[in-house]
Amino acid sequence: MTISDDALSRRNWKSVLRHDVPASLVVFLVAVPLSLGIAVASGAPVAAGLVAAVVGGVVAGALGGSVVQVSGPAAGLSLVVAELVHTYGWRATCAITVMAGVLQLGLGWLKVARAALGVSPAVVHGMLAGVGVVIALSQLHIVLGGSPQRSALENVVELPAQILDNHTHGVVIGVLTIGVLLVWGRVPRLRAVPAPLAALMVAALTAALTGWDLTKVDLKGGFSSVEAPLMPQGDWHAIAGAVLLVALLAGVESLLTCVASNRLHDGPRADLDRELTAQGAANVVSGALGGLPVAGVVVRTTTNARAGARSRWSTVLHGVWVLLFTAAFAWVIAMIPLEALAALLLFIGVQMVNLGHVRNLRGHREIPVYFVTMAGVVLIGLAEGVALGLGLAALLALRRLAWVSVDVRQAGERRWRVVVDGSLTFLGVPRLAEALRGIPAGSAVELDLHLDFMDNAAFETLHAWRLEHERTGGVIDVDEPHGEWYSAAISGARLYPARIPPRHDRWWLPWAYRRGSRPTHSGDAGSYEVIDAGGAGGGDPDGVSALPGPQGVPDLLEGTREFQRRTAPMVRPLLHRMARKQSPSHLFITCADSRIVPNIITASGPGDLFTLRNIGNLVPRAGAVPADDSVAATIEYAVKVLEVRMITVCGHSGCGAMTALLGEVPELPALRSWLRHGRQSLARFVAEERTEDDAGPLDRLCRVNVIQQLDNLRTHPFVDTLVQAGRLELTGLYFDIGAARVHVLEQERFTPVPELRTG
Repeated sequence: MTISDDALSRRNWKSVLRHDVPASLVVFLVAVPLSLGIAVASGAPVAAGLVAAVVGGVVAGALGGSVVQVSGPAAGLSLVVAELVHTYGWRATCAITVMAGVLQLGLGWLKVARAALGVSPAVVHGMLAGVGVVIALSQLHIVLGGSPQRSALENVVELPAQILDNHTHGVVIGVLTIGVLLVWGRVPRLRAVPAPLAALMVAALTAALTGWDLTKVDLKGGFSSVEAPLMPQGDWHAIAGAVLLVALLAGVESLLTCVASNRLHDGPRADLDRELTAQGAANVVSGALGGLPVAGVVVRTTTNARAGARSRWSTVLHGVWVLLFTAAFAWVIAMIPLEALAALLLFIGVQMVNLGHVRNLRGHREIPVYFVTMAGVVLIGLAEGVALGLGLAALLALRRLAWVSVDVRQAGERRWRVVVDGSLTFLGVPRLAEALRGIPAGSAVELDLHLDFMDNAAFETLHAWRLEHERTGGVIDVDEPHGEWYSAAISGARLYPARIPPRHDRWWLPWAYRRGSRPTHSGDAGSYEVIDAGGAGGGDPDGVSALPGPQGVPDLLEGTREFQRRTAPMVRPLLHRMARKQSPSHLFITCADSRIVPNIITASGPGDLFTLRNIGNLVPRAGAVPADDSVAATIEYAVKVLEVRMITVCGHSGCGAMTALLGEVPELPALRSWLRHGRQSLARFVAEERTEDDAGPLDRLCRVNVIQQLDNLRTHPFVDTLVQAGRLELTGLYFDIGAARVHVLEQERFTPVPELRTG
């Protein structure tokens, strides 16, 4: 568990010594070789990478918004820095870093950090992958004993000649370094030492023992070799663009890493505005001291969290260790061959092309953004590639927002069904008009509008078609389950360009009622009436007519189609998460009566109720004759495997099983056998005195039956044991069908559940 800033007191110093100090040493061992390699790839002095590592640890670590994020020189910025060094020189690049830090401070003060989360991850991952490809191609030439070219394409073109003509000792050192990087992490006993550090140590020792003529890291003077920043000279528009690019790229990478760091620990959540401000302060200090730009880095942050860091002390201390090591052992760093650093960068560049990100993006159809960004970075440049990726992401988002599906199919003789899904804008008008043109004149049309938005052009097209179709004798029933865009436009109501949550005003109706609904055409386009079997308007004073006759018998398959069309898109994410396992909290035992719908009267959803239904909501007593393993097995599975916390028995008014017990059981052998389990309820009913609020014998027996079934549950030893231990609760409900009212059992009496009054 991580330690918050406020919680860090004298009593927590033991936690810092036990967890943060060891973690800081691990991060330090990872940070040193990576900082050296990134400095080389950026064309900057080697000491600049170490300065950025120290400042990123101490300044960004102490001020940052995440307790585990580690900042320092980032490989993703190496291309930008290399271009700036080539254009303006190193000291001017340091000044650009300072100005970028000031800009980040201003953005953090304005609290706009969360806006960075609006950048598509596909663009960010594509950018990093493109940078990785460029780094790998350029460093491969150094590993092979040559020099990198100016562009990725030139590096590819020159690669065959480089492979054929250069076979120096540097190639052996490079191949040896990559070999150690590949093998080191696969040996459990060697994992205590980070693979990058081990690879550079092996390369340095090999070079020292063999005496090969290799290019060594130039770190003469240590930190004293760094130079102060110098104001860049040239076009101020280009300089301002460079400042903006460094600030935004470093800021976005830091903030995305900061968000990802929340998943690595269970401590305080990251404060993004504070993190952006800290990154700005770190870049101001790093640039002023002659260091590389600073950003939050995924590799070091992940290493820090996995090493057991509990507070920001780990990040700060890792910067201190880098400072002490460079000051005291600069001569050790000077023994590292540049070919080994190039091999390390080649390995890092290949790892930046993360196929795991491609798999994650595939399900969201964002792979084109990833590859366009990556290709743009490789072939054109970093800023251009990012701009291309952002542009494509915006176009795809606009396409999704303006996407519309128009499905026209014949539903019977001279009857058609039209389903329109999505956002109906002027972009979808041609498709809509073409689809509607194929519907014969004078036919009956069911028009389902599942719309997130409808603009004026789409409304005018749709409404003009409707008027023309009705003029030729056609009939159109309009249904808008997701928001009344069309109805509101007819009535002149104000339209809000936002997604409206789905309306659930009729989903619970029986099939027959929904099949028989139609617009009243009384001027209110959103009102409906329910027609009876003969097709006339309902005359029921409550607005609901008598049940339709045989011709209104619903089609079960059509009901499943309605589920797939309306409900499935809304519940699919929920059901996907619980597809492998159910964890209901209740076992709900109720009658098989078709009028009882447990999920309606309990307002529950998928995964809440483990339901057992039978005639009369009966629970046979343990050892009862005739035996019923089905009910016992359901209770046993619910209690012992699913570990439900409550068992509810729900009876209802007008129960046919209770009617049979009071009168004569029908001549149905299986039913007669089953109703023997209700004899205890009948005996209890006869023995009890009639109460003042008794509405009749059937109503009283239905309620007594619930109480008796709860007693029957206690005859099962595994149920009774859990009830006595307080790990299982039994409760009773009674549903009055005519009043649509739920009653709860309280001390042998049923009390109506109070209604929630609004207004």
